[in-house]
Amino acid sequence: MCKKHVLLVAFVVLFSLITDAQTALPKVYDEDINPMEQIDRAVATARKEGKFVICQVGGNWCPWCLRFADFISSDTTISKVIADNYVYIHVNYDPRKSDGEGKARSAKAMLKRLNNPARFGFPVFVVLDGRGKVLHIQDSSFLEEGNGYNHEKVLRFFKSWTPEAVKQ
Repeated sequence: MCKKHVLLVAFVVLFSLITDAQTALPKVYDEDINPMEQIDRAVATARKEGKFVICQVGGNWCPWCLRFADFISSDTTISKVIADNYVYIHVNYDPRKSDGEGKARSAKAMLKRLNNPARFGFPVFVVLDGRGKVLHIQDSSFLEEGNGYNHEKVLRFFKSWTPEAVKQ
């Protein structure tokens, strides 16, 4: 086999390993739900329960989005803070234009409603109060560490934006 073929085979193997690693995490974004209706339901629930809403904006196409979902679900301390204080939703954002004009309009309206959080990259976290008002947009890059997330930084973010913390 010539060098070109060896390099091509090595590239294909490496690409498939990376793709498999990204798809190993469970998909958490519902790609069929209307994001505006999803946010409305979460806000109504939060209002009734005296909580805030965390919108994790991203998609199943985003490995960092799936990593974050896995990270918080496997950390019991962070999971408890979230359960006690937030209605947590994964708001799907699909940057592809190929899914049709309706989905593109819906995605644009969702981003406008959340004060254009896409400017920070993905995932991005938007904290809403019980009336749906945007209180904070969190750039996830400040929560990262290596190929994952930093426990203390993530916990500090969630504790800093609880209804109790904001009331003070």
